[in-house]
Amino acid sequence: MKPREIIDKYYEYANAGVWDAWCDLFTEGMVMDEQLAGRIEGLATLRPMMAGMGQAYAKFQNVPKYVLVDGNQGAVLSHISARAAKYPDEPIEADVMNYFRFENGKIAYMQNVHDSKPFTPFLRQLAGG
Repeated sequence: MKPREIIDKYYEYANAGVWDAWCDLFTEGMVMDEQLAGRIEGLATLRPMMAGMGQAYAKFQNVPKYVLVDGNQGAVLSHISARAAKYPDEPIEADVMNYFRFENGKIAYMQNVHDSKPFTPFLRQLAGG
């Protein structure tokens, strides 16, 4: 796939909750710097983490607003609307910037940056609160 197609699938699969297909978009040796989870290295680490997303969120939508692709790099400004499974009455709304680097038709590196405060219900849920 071409970088723009990968980006489109990234958001399509995330919004459909198809996390196994979403993980297939990454290289085996992928690296992700994720705002809430920290550094994730390797698809073998990412896949089990993402398997729990369906139980972690009652709702999760990440809608791209602006997409830029330049060669083997891309950047997306998007908006997340979500609800933590344990706190579905507390909306999570956040603008997000994702940076992607592609190798051989897959995502080799990804970084997301956003304000963590809107994710307080999700983080409280993880902490057992």
